[in-house]
Amino acid sequence: MVGVFEVGTVPFNPDGWAPPDNPNPLPNHPTNVPFAPFSRSDKLGRIADWTRTNNNPSRNKNPSDAVFDFTGDDSFGGGAGIAADEDPSFRLVNGKPPPRPKFGPKWRFQQQRQLPQRRDEEVEARKREAEKERARRDRMYNNNRGSNMPRREAASFKSSVDIQPEWNMLDQIPFSTFSKLSFSVPEPEDLLLCGGLEFYDRTYDRVTPKNERRLERFKNRNFFKVTTTDDPVIRRLANEDKATVFATDSILSTLMCAPRSVYSWDIVIQRVGNKLFFDKRDGSQLDLLSVHETSQEPLPEAKDDINSAHSLSVEAAYINQNFSQQVLIRDGNKVTFEEPNPFANEGEEVASVGYRYRRWKLDDEMYLVARCEVQSVVEVNKQRSFLTLNALNEFDPKYSGVDWRQKLETQRGAVLATELKNNANKLAKWTAQALLASADLMKLGYVSRVHPRDHFNHVILAVVGYKPREFAAQINLNTSNMWGIIKSIVDLCMKLNEGKYVLVKDPSKPQVRIYEVPADAFENDYMEEPLPEDEQVQPPAEDASGGEASAVATDVEQKEATAEA
Repeated sequence: MVGVFEVGTVPFNPDGWAPPDNPNPLPNHPTNVPFAPFSRSDKLGRIADWTRTNNNPSRNKNPSDAVFDFTGDDSFGGGAGIAADEDPSFRLVNGKPPPRPKFGPKWRFQQQRQLPQRRDEEVEARKREAEKERARRDRMYNNNRGSNMPRREAASFKSSVDIQPEWNMLDQIPFSTFSKLSFSVPEPEDLLLCGGLEFYDRTYDRVTPKNERRLERFKNRNFFKVTTTDDPVIRRLANEDKATVFATDSILSTLMCAPRSVYSWDIVIQRVGNKLFFDKRDGSQLDLLSVHETSQEPLPEAKDDINSAHSLSVEAAYINQNFSQQVLIRDGNKVTFEEPNPFANEGEEVASVGYRYRRWKLDDEMYLVARCEVQSVVEVNKQRSFLTLNALNEFDPKYSGVDWRQKLETQRGAVLATELKNNANKLAKWTAQALLASADLMKLGYVSRVHPRDHFNHVILAVVGYKPREFAAQINLNTSNMWGIIKSIVDLCMKLNEGKYVLVKDPSKPQVRIYEVPADAFENDYMEEPLPEDEQVQPPAEDASGGEASAVATDVEQKEATAEA
């Protein structure tokens, strides 16, 4: 049976389209019942009001939406027209006020109730804060290295050689290209061994800051820093066509570690026929040892200051020479080689040093010969091992932030890490020289001043040994990259015409430049004014107590005698 749906009477409104204001009520429909929506957000009651205007344009971006919006309509009697937070009839279930912040005396008392830290914990906390601050300064320094900000110290970044106006610049090579180079060389062969070596005194391995040893002075022992073309053995090997390229280990290590250098340096290049000679000038920076070169802490600019870059370089060379002779057993027992020291006169007392003239194969038609040095020898199980001896020097703990006397025994790794940061180039060059000489061990001595303001008297605080290859890996020194730099520079120089050139590290930019110079450049009568570097080979003045001058003076006198010969 189909039901019948009855539609009630539809009232007629003659005045409009909407129902009349007082329509006839439907049957069974309650009257005078207010509209009460289930939720305040329900928009019921009207479909649309086309007579409304958009009173709040920012609320409804589309004006036509206003005819459907009744949230602000007062006709709903305080329901939808009032926001939830303004509705007086709206109440939270939990009427507790929100908690107030704990300020005032009560909060301070709670902070003080914590137990005080132990003293060693306080020290560790301060240490961590200092490390964070140092790391922050390192980041700022590294970020500013490539910018146009002023460098750390203008006095230390002068060119190592005066660039003359008649010199012709041929090329400039940024260090960024060096980092991509790689070249592998076969194992070298020894062509000749000269000189004599004394045995290493192993008692120095047990030296600690508590039983330090006074650094002795060896004024009577002569040290030689002879350049490549002044070496009679290299001249003989060149005449015998043993190689195409000739150099020394100090020159090769400078080139190999060039990207780590900050101070300026220069190397003289001579192209003679089909041969290439890498030389250093008399009084060159290569004769000295840089100190605090890669540190961010500035050194005093005054050259007369004992902590200036120049004074520290002379002091470091003096310490290094004396240290290399003190840690030996000086009983006359020596290991002698095929030929005596080629630079010493008969009867002259010379330092313990062995020269290994070694040859590397660069390609099928090109060989490189270099003079490499070792300073000592040890004998273990009837097997001899060659050693290189070098000394790091502490001049003032406030510059490095690490006091060796307090840290060497308990935190030796932290001391070495600080030195690797402040002297990255010097340590890399020492490692490269040990690798070139195939030394079995490299000994690093930690030498400090007796007092920070006394640069004449020093003590040995510790001696540590490292295997060169392991130490190279530790300091991220890649041998393939080192030889890649040498090979690229040799290939570049072999394309040059016969003549004399100089390779200069830019004093303010990470790059090297090649200049073509006259044939009589760097000779004694070439320049009317002496080079600034001539001052750097002068020994330090005698101290008030009548101390002896630096052993560097002996080195300079010997070099002058060799040059005259």
